[in-house]
Parts: sequence; structure tokens; C-alpha cells
Amino acid sequence: MIGYVTLGTNDLSKGAPFYDALAAEMGTERIAGSEEAGFIAWGPPDGVGGISIIKPYNGDAATVGNGVMVAFHAKSREEVDRLYKKALSLGGADEGAPGMREGEPYYVCYFRDLDGNKLNAFTMAE
Repeated sequence: MIGYVTLGTNDLSKGAPFYDALAAEMGTERIAGSEEAGFIAWGPPDGVGGISIIKPYNGDAATVGNGVMVAFHAKSREEVDRLYKKALSLGGADEGAPGMREGEPYYVCYFRDLDGNKLNAFTMAE
């Protein structure tokens, strides 16, 4: 249903390694863009379901969207745990440790990237 998601960044050279490492944990890599192009995208080779970081086209500073969150679909609880640990080790901020959430059928963690964008990784209950 979702083709791709873009998140604003004020520093591609700082943000790119963060997403390179998360993508590697999920078995994927960069699929488009560059610092010179003003954006970088990660995801499957067909480009569907990817994520990118981008310097805002209008030249204004990138800001965090209140209520906006991007969810990474993980293959297992172990992958959720790895993504959470990797994000924090790269300077991401904790927004909720991995675990089951009361009344929810999935295992999930929450964190923020280096620009403050809220992310999560989840897998359906096993």
C-alpha cells in the first residue's frame, strides 16, 4: 500500500550512516540518491516500501512532524531487538524498549533518528 516514505534531514552526511546501518540489519541497502542529489533512499530493489532522507526542497530547515512515525517491518523479535540496539548505538534516542504492548498483537520498539524523526520496528506476535 505504501510506496515509500521520506523524512527530512538537515545533514545527509550524518544521517546516511544511521540508515545504512539499520538497512544492513534488515538485509537491504541504498537503492537511489546521493548527498549531491540531496536525498538517499534504502529499500528493496523494486523500490516499493522504501525509506529516504531528504533535504527539504524549499530550502527551509527539516523539522520533526508531530504525530508522524515510520514503522519498519522486522522478520522476528530478534531483528526488532537488533534494530533497537543498533539505532541507540548510532546515537538514536530511546522512545520505548522492545517488548509486547498491552492489548497489541505485536512485538515493537520505538526510537528516534539523529534528526529526531520517530521510528519503530515491529513484528507480529509469534
